[in-house]
Parts: sequence; C-alpha cells; structure tokens
Amino acid sequence: MTRSDATVATSDVATAGAGAAWCDRCGEPAGVGEHVACRAARELEPPRYCAHCRRRMKVQVLPVGWSAVCVAHGEIRG
Repeated sequence: MTRSDATVATSDVATAGAGAAWCDRCGEPAGVGEHVACRAARELEPPRYCAHCRRRMKVQVLPVGWSAVCVAHGEIRG
C-alpha cells in the first residue's frame, strides 16, 4: 500500500462511517452531505479533526508523512 493509498483509506473511514461520527477534515457530522471536497483534500492533507469526538487535533507534517494527535483517542499516522 502506498502512502497516498493509506491517506485515502483513512479519509474514507473517517467520512463514510465505520464508527466515525464526524468528518476528519471539516468537523461536521459525517452522515450529513457527501463531503466530496473533504475527500479530495484528504488525498494531500492530514486530518484536522478527530473523527470520533470532533476535537481539533495537533497535526505535525514531516517530509516522510504526518501525525495527528487527539487528546482523547491518541495518535494516527499517514
């Protein structure tokens, strides 16, 4: 799986369900709207909001990838 595939997979989980109540890019409810712009942006950008609790995450972008930390749910990397 390439890095871009992992990013897209993370985006699809966060915006399409699988326990996620919130869009990980805009922070709006995941079940409202299609979030087409969010999915397109997430191909290149890390998540900004926790998909489980809607908290704004601390995001660090590095040349080799990114990490996003939610104070309640921990860290994800891409």
